[in-house]
Amino acid sequence: MIGFAVFVFILLIIALSAIKVVQEYERGVVFRLGRFVGVRGPGLIILVPFIERMRKVDLRVVTLDVPTQEAITRDNVTVQVNAVVYFHVLDPDKAVINVEDYRRATAQIAQTTLRSVIGQHELDDILARRERINMELQRVIDDATEPWGIKVTVVEVKDVGLPASMQRAMAKQAEAERERRAKIIHAEGEYTASKQLARAADVMAASPGTLQLRYLSTLTEIAVEQNSTIVFPLPLELLRAFMPHMPEQAATTESTSSSEPEEQNPLD
Repeated sequence: MIGFAVFVFILLIIALSAIKVVQEYERGVVFRLGRFVGVRGPGLIILVPFIERMRKVDLRVVTLDVPTQEAITRDNVTVQVNAVVYFHVLDPDKAVINVEDYRRATAQIAQTTLRSVIGQHELDDILARRERINMELQRVIDDATEPWGIKVTVVEVKDVGLPASMQRAMAKQAEAERERRAKIIHAEGEYTASKQLARAADVMAASPGTLQLRYLSTLTEIAVEQNSTIVFPLPLELLRAFMPHMPEQAATTESTSSSEPEEQNPLD
């Protein structure tokens, strides 16, 4: 009786070892006596006890953080860069057969590729054309991991650390660039304003009444402020009425002064 119970217990252990459950996001790579026989799953998998062996592979996207790497750009600037890699297993059999640890292998190839690609570009390209750098990293890493059944979908450079001296130099360059743009904008504004003033002068010359309106507008603006002195501009039209008589008065004054007799000195 005890022997029968032991026999049933052994059969139960063997049956449980032969029954496997593979989740929806997993696949089972089955080996029979060390030889690959296929990929199974998801669902219930029954193996031949002591003959077949199965290894599960996760097909979900893996987020891999690439640690900070020190690299030298093509223009000899030392930078500290890190990145993040998103990949998933495309062929479970290759991920098990062709590489010992596909996650560790992908991490190592990502680090070396990051240093290599950064070294092929100048600092300005790395800072300004980040999208192109990411696409190049994704292509190179994906080509290297393709024999392992790995598909690299996205690679993003997260941070680019610069030396303190380079940061100061870039800050001075940015400040000089902003000053240059400010001067250009100011010059363009002066040029546009001068053109508008020239047009306004032409309008005022063609219509003298606009000049009087401008005088009144100026007085209104001055009166708003708390000023103790108000300068009233005298229109030139008021002076033109007196301008024709000014030469005659000057001639009369000159003739009068010349007709007066000279006083004789009593000593003569």
